[in-house]
Amino acid sequence: MSQRAGVLELAVLGLLHENPMHGYELRKRLNSVLGAFRAFGYGSLYPCLKDLTARGLITEESGPPDPAKPLAGRRSKIVYRLTADGKEYLQELLGQSGPASWEDDGFGVRFAFFGLTRADVRMRILEGRRSRLEERVEAFRAALARTRERVDSYTLELQKHGLESVEREVRWLNELIASERRADAESAAELGDAREDGAQGRVGLPRREI
Repeated sequence: MSQRAGVLELAVLGLLHENPMHGYELRKRLNSVLGAFRAFGYGSLYPCLKDLTARGLITEESGPPDPAKPLAGRRSKIVYRLTADGKEYLQELLGQSGPASWEDDGFGVRFAFFGLTRADVRMRILEGRRSRLEERVEAFRAALARTRERVDSYTLELQKHGLESVEREVRWLNELIASERRADAESAAELGDAREDGAQGRVGLPRREI
């Protein structure tokens, strides 16, 4: 499976985890999730749905007819629903945090489903993405230093714009990582307090007479 096909598969399963949807609604939601990061070809959606259905990860159900169409032309809509196997496979996908989840094609969709992703996996993806972009920043700066005297002003401005865009995303990632770490520290502190309170409660229990 290509990386782009894997991204679409994850997006479909993630959206169907929220609610069952018919094809048109799913297309609109996919555009909002994928459109901000890459062009989404609708021609690839239905082959993906067919494949997921054949693998038992989603099911097709007949929904109510479209009331906007004339009675004679109304047909039941196909509603797609995530199966138990689909939910399990989605969790498997969301647990992956390798380089594919840091790249441009994968990061945006993975981030869209961070609410379903474990905290440790979120952190690895954020840190991996930051590391990859920091490498890109260094490459941009090196290219600017080499070509500054040999390119026209418009090309130079375009290169500067690319560098500034990547630097801006690195700053955004730094803020997200700091927020994740604060949340982890607060959760750890609350867990420690709860354990301490529980221990004190057990110590303070009166001894039962036999």
